[in-house]
Amino acid sequence: MKTPYQNIYTVLKFNRFIVFTVIAFSFLSSIYSVWINYKVNQKALNSAFAISTDGNIIPLQLVSQKENFRVEALAHLNLFHSFFYNIDASNYEKNLEKALWLGNSSVDDLYRQKKADGVYNRLLQYSLVQKVLSIDSELEKKGDDYYFKTRTIFEINRGAIVDTYELISTGKLIVVDRNFPNNPHGLLITDYFENTLKKLTDENRKK
Repeated sequence: MKTPYQNIYTVLKFNRFIVFTVIAFSFLSSIYSVWINYKVNQKALNSAFAISTDGNIIPLQLVSQKENFRVEALAHLNLFHSFFYNIDASNYEKNLEKALWLGNSSVDDLYRQKKADGVYNRLLQYSLVQKVLSIDSELEKKGDDYYFKTRTIFEINRGAIVDTYELISTGKLIVVDRNFPNNPHGLLITDYFENTLKKLTDENRKK
C-alpha cells in the first residue's frame, strides 16, 4: 500500500537528480567556456595585421608580427614620405599634419625649419606643385633597432618649368601603439635627417 510519504520521497529523489544534473551541466559548460576562451586567446596572439597593395591595414591570421614587420615598415615609410613631400597649395597643411603623426620631434623640427625658411610660403606664393614620383626604402636591423635609408624622387612644377629632384633621407624606426587612422602601422620615425638633395637631369633619371 502506497502512502503520501512514499510519493514525497520519490519527488525529493527526482528533484535531487535534477539539481545534480544541472550542477554537472553548469560545471561542464564552465570548463568548455574556459577552453574556448583559451583557444580564442591563442588564436589572437598568433594574429597580425597585413598590408594590402595600397598600403592599407587589413586584419590577417596565419602570419606573425615578425614576418609582417618589414612589410609594415616599408608601408609606413612610403606613407610618411608621400605625405611630407607630395604637397601643393591646396593640400600641404592636411598632408603635413598626417606626416607629423608618423614621426617624432626630429620630423617636427625639420617641418619647423622648412616653415621658417619660407618653403611653404613659396608654395603658396607661386602655386607650386611638388609631386612624389617614387619612394624606395632600404631597412637594416642593428641589434634591436631598425634603420632606414629612403630615396625619394619628386618633381616641382613651376608652370612652364618642371624640375626633378632626388632626396636621400635616413632615420630609425621604433614600435609604438597603433593609432587608427593617424598611425595605423604602430611605428614611429626617429632621428630623421635629409642627407642629400640634388637636381636630376634626364640622364640621371635613367640610371
